[in-house]
Amino acid sequence: MTDPDLLYSEEEEALRAAVRDLLADHCDPAAVIARAESDTPHDLRLWKALTDGMGLAGLLVPEERGGQGATHREAAVVLEELGRAVAPVPYLTSAVVATEALLACDDAGDLVEELATGRRIGALAVALNVTAGDAVRTVRVEDGTLRGELTGIADAAVADVLLVPGDDGGLHAVDAAAAAVTPQPSLDLTRPLATVALDGAPARRIGAAEPAVRRALCSAAGLLASEQLGIADWTLTETVRYLKDRKQFNRPVGGFQALKHRLAQLWLEVVSLRAAARAAADALATGQDTEVAVAVAQAYAAPVAVRAAEEALQLHGGIGMTWEHPVHLYLKRAKADSIAYGTAGAHRAALAELVDLRAP
Repeated sequence: MTDPDLLYSEEEEALRAAVRDLLADHCDPAAVIARAESDTPHDLRLWKALTDGMGLAGLLVPEERGGQGATHREAAVVLEELGRAVAPVPYLTSAVVATEALLACDDAGDLVEELATGRRIGALAVALNVTAGDAVRTVRVEDGTLRGELTGIADAAVADVLLVPGDDGGLHAVDAAAAAVTPQPSLDLTRPLATVALDGAPARRIGAAEPAVRRALCSAAGLLASEQLGIADWTLTETVRYLKDRKQFNRPVGGFQALKHRLAQLWLEVVSLRAAARAAADALATGQDTEVAVAVAQAYAAPVAVRAAEEALQLHGGIGMTWEHPVHLYLKRAKADSIAYGTAGAHRAALAELVDLRAP
């Protein structure tokens, strides 16, 4: 077994630069805030640029199945940049979660290629707060149709195909047009949740649900740490920049010793988060100690991302409390991510089981 490679390769840095440039041109904070207030929070033009223009939806898909044949390391870099921009696109839910579920199915057919090329958007119909290994809610399977209701489905409103666990143990592909998708109140307006109701919706069984869902949620949790890293990195960087410019008593606010200590501590935590997120991405790419690396990353990532966003909001003072400043988007995304695919506590408990250090 080799040690995890936490450094970014030249290709990964080039990918980061390309994605960051694209987001700088197409995903400015004012536009994201405006979308969050509208009935169409997803930016499908940006999604098209990411998928058609750069082929990023197919990073995890082998070339022979219509993808880019890259690894979770490259997907993690993309998610870092999407996290830095709080980009309202279904990358995590479609290009990672739904795609990983399809790759674990024997009869996915052309769906894998359709998601890899971005022609269709997929969503796994499992609540956002469920972690790998948890029991998932299912719907009734009746003569090739599905009946039931599922709640807390992220990005279901923009999905073209839903992957639904059935009570027969299978994972079923359903055309989203055959389902009733109703928006739910969501703290994170850039990744909205929905209720999915199925009333005799035609479905096609594509594989066994349990291994597909487990694989999808494990990858989701591991790569979510990279999105949380992007959130923490942006909020720390912007807070340092603001405190250098903001003056009080005719001196930069950032020069006060108490604030220096707070920022130094936060920097240490963000650096540690980067190591944990990179280790999880590398483990997913290589298949070595995957469950342990993912549990460690998620046990650490959520508290750091939330604290970084909270510090940014507070240290920006009055301007940070306004709707016009984007810091509230980052705080809401960080808080929503803290329960996505399992809470930090759930991952600590899982880690204790994995390394046989259960509480007495």
